Amino acid sequence: MSEEHSETGTGWPVPAGPGRPSGPAGEPDPRPDAPDPDEVSPLAPSEPVVEPVVEPAEPGVGEPQVPPVEESAGSAPVGRRLTSAGAMIAVLLALLGFTLVVQLKTTSTDPTLAATREEDLVRISSDLDSRERRLRQDIEALEESQRQLRSGEQGRQAALEEATRRADELGILAGTLPAVGPGLTVRFEGPAKAVSSVRILDAVQELRGAGAEAMQIAGADGAAVRIIASTYFVDAEGGGLVVDGKRLAGPFTITVIGDPATMRTALNIPGGVVAAVRDDGGNVTPEDREVVEVSQLHAPIKLDHARPVS
Repeated sequence: MSEEHSETGTGWPVPAGPGRPSGPAGEPDPRPDAPDPDEVSPLAPSEPVVEPVVEPAEPGVGEPQVPPVEESAGSAPVGRRLTSAGAMIAVLLALLGFTLVVQLKTTSTDPTLAATREEDLVRISSDLDSRERRLRQDIEALEESQRQLRSGEQGRQAALEEATRRADELGILAGTLPAVGPGLTVRFEGPAKAVSSVRILDAVQELRGAGAEAMQIAGADGAAVRIIASTYFVDAEGGGLVVDGKRLAGPFTITVIGDPATMRTALNIPGGVVAAVRDDGGNVTPEDREVVEVSQLHAPIKLDHARPVS
């Protein structure tokens, strides 16, 4: 296609003759060789329509210019993002509040203590106070012994006295030495289920926890066995107990040295030994004594391999 054809935009050549002059509207061309107006090709290009260009108005003085917001193709609208984040925060806050409420209710309510009577709570509190006082006394005694052992010239004598005292205490705990002091006598009587080996062992554990320092158990015939850390209790055939290999017939009496009030409180705790024995048809009778004697001895264990280190 020639340049002439491309300039017309229609692909057809423009006539080489003079163009048609413009005259008044509705009047024919006065020239004798003018073509008939009806013969003008409808494909002739018309004058291009020029659209007016609207220029953006300049911002006035003092008016802020807002830059256009560009959004990427993959980004969500700002309103949607803010709504999703707010919903997630609300869900997390609700879960946190629910967890705190459940924890407070769990820690603030104790069904065991809520069902306990006021006098039982008083006994439990008194037992705890007695244990605290006893532990504080032990701490003070140990600190005093430490000061004496570090006091220079008197250290050797203090060390000897401390060693003797410790040997006596260990002898009492091991059952190789007799002991005397304030305490209790606890009598167990009733059917075999009420005074079984399990009940007697529970009583011994309660008394130890309440500060018992020395114990022995005796049967109806007066036979007695020293209770130490290795003592065991087994139900005997036909009734009675076997304690460290020795058979005892009921009723049984435990003689114990310690603080009478603290040990009696420990036995009478709701759901404890006294309540369990009574539920099975038996009876427990604790009796305070100003002085009781634990005289039954336990034979020392013969050591075959161990020896002290000097």
